[in-house]
Amino acid sequence: MTHTFAVYVDNKPGVLNRVASLFRRRAFNIESLTVGHTEQTGVSRMTVVVDTDEYGARRLEANLYKLVPVRRVDNITSAPAIARDLALIKVVATGADRAHVMQLVEVYRARVVDVSPESLVIETTGTEDKIDSLLEVLRPYGVIEMVRTGRIAMVRGTGVVRNGIARGDADVESARRDESAGSV
Repeated sequence: MTHTFAVYVDNKPGVLNRVASLFRRRAFNIESLTVGHTEQTGVSRMTVVVDTDEYGARRLEANLYKLVPVRRVDNITSAPAIARDLALIKVVATGADRAHVMQLVEVYRARVVDVSPESLVIETTGTEDKIDSLLEVLRPYGVIEMVRTGRIAMVRGTGVVRNGIARGDADVESARRDESAGSV
């Protein structure tokens, strides 16, 4: 089963290497890894997807907390969450095929972000399955190049996740007080 972790880390050089090395040392294969800034200055968020069992997920979470630049780890696998990927797909599109490709783009609610005489670049966001499906219908036209971001995920609503349990609005303020008191 794949497990999705939201790992909040200090935004400093070498942090990504330290986190990835932890997975390597413990022989876990990272299925997807995305990193970006958060709403808090100096903090980045890693969304890491790993194929492991429940015991392995708990072990990874415990080991991530041992790393100095890691501030918080949330296993959002079982929490109600929104997960998306982003893909850019360059497709051969000349003559009549161009119109067909553009119709497919509309059906998938994607958009064309670059046009050249021989190709189109399509941007799409959605679940992994949606992107895979779009890719399969575009293959007959000739996929020149493709790049994907990997999964990003966020817990729904205003709740936060602690120990794999999503907390609602009433518990958010309590969690914030615990966090500021250092008892996370």
